[in-house]
Amino acid sequence: MVRSSSVVPAAFSLFHVAQAVSNGLAITPPMGWNNWNSLACNVSEDLLLSTSKKLIDLGLQDLGYDHVVLDDCWQTPRGDDGYVNADKEKFPRGMKHVSDELHRVGFKFGMYSSAGEMTCARFAGSLDHETKDAENFANWGVDFLKYDNCFHMGRMGTPQISFNRFKVMADALKATGRNIALSLCNWGEDYVHTWGMSIANAWRMSGDIYDSFSRPDALCACDTNNPADPFCIAPGTHCSVLFILNKVAPFADRSIPGGWSDLDMLEVGQGGMSDEEYKAHFALWAALKSPLMLGNDLRIMSPSTLSIVNNPAIIALSQDPHGRSATRVARNTSVPKDEYDIGETHIWSGKLANGDQVVILLNAANEDLEMSASLKEIFTPSGPGGSAPQVKESWEVFDLWADRMSDADAQAILNSEDQALRSEVLKKLNWYNASEVSYKEGLEKGDERLFGKKVGVVEPKGQWDVVVERHSAKVYRFRQVKGDEGDHDEL
Repeated sequence: MVRSSSVVPAAFSLFHVAQAVSNGLAITPPMGWNNWNSLACNVSEDLLLSTSKKLIDLGLQDLGYDHVVLDDCWQTPRGDDGYVNADKEKFPRGMKHVSDELHRVGFKFGMYSSAGEMTCARFAGSLDHETKDAENFANWGVDFLKYDNCFHMGRMGTPQISFNRFKVMADALKATGRNIALSLCNWGEDYVHTWGMSIANAWRMSGDIYDSFSRPDALCACDTNNPADPFCIAPGTHCSVLFILNKVAPFADRSIPGGWSDLDMLEVGQGGMSDEEYKAHFALWAALKSPLMLGNDLRIMSPSTLSIVNNPAIIALSQDPHGRSATRVARNTSVPKDEYDIGETHIWSGKLANGDQVVILLNAANEDLEMSASLKEIFTPSGPGGSAPQVKESWEVFDLWADRMSDADAQAILNSEDQALRSEVLKKLNWYNASEVSYKEGLEKGDERLFGKKVGVVEPKGQWDVVVERHSAKVYRFRQVKGDEGDHDEL
């Protein structure tokens, strides 16, 4: 950390405190694409099917991006029979056709509604119509439901009120007999991090993200000095990457296999952040086990965007079978501030399935800084004050961005006119393919494509020192030096 760092100990994770909803879905954080961030209501059958083709052609499906999620604005007004149907101008062959086409090429189909009288775009919501809407979703072959929070008719204010409102849809989906993953989008209201896992596979923990690394906005009105306050006034929208990280920090450990804190869809490639900011955004969402839903328009993707979201060494953090989020072990706000009086640094750390440790040094200050992460800080969750046994061991340090695809190779994939040419580029690069070898299997086998490039060693009781550029993150996998391996029980 910066020399004047103040350490914030991360609380011990209590693995057995809560069990995720037991539907067997989302055992690792879901990955895919959602149209809302880039296209909002501009939805159609052609958009979904052409985007699914892009996910295949760009090699993204083979990296785990296997959900295609249709957000708001797909529906007509509710009919006299109580059912909502797809807009025939946007979806002339209906939702079952879209679903069948996506399933045919190996995707899961996601749809959207709201636990309110209207959706956020003011179409028909599902509140008090859950049974019929769930029947529709099941009949259409839906695999994933994003369930929003707009126009809830005042049915919020306590955890029990919100839990009961969302549980109606959870029960309705279950009653259809089709196993549909449920993703709550209630913006972190009513302590959803304490009950979301009981009925859903993911739950949003903040207001909507927007394409900014750190800029505060009045529409994301929680106190920026206390973003974890559950009683913030207007959590609905325009929340920066940094704000969301600070919001989730006190309960980052609540994610467990089958139930994940959702930091919202990715903004990578939208244009509002720098390349380094997007790299930090993507890596932290992966390490914190948020669902990884691409939010950009894949039809106009840049090579730099592709080379961020197709990094298998970063995705492997998300899909790690240990299924536990990194937590923040240090935060320092005594650093240079920007024009909005925003500036801080973080260290995030988390155990991985094979005994490795992910370590992220985030510089959200207004200038480049020399940062250091001591083993004492890194392993605070296993024992504060340097008492963790890992502090007495040697650790090899691997940079997880070192093998990022070059812009030239990414451009070659984007320029290729057919799948055979794209496959040839990926084969030449020996790029990881999770459809052939799962991340779990690749990690167990020690596939070097998932482990980055070795850049140094930290000796027992030592620290890692590095210059971190303004608004960027250094992302590492720490691996025990052979011969030092111990048996550690931390989560």
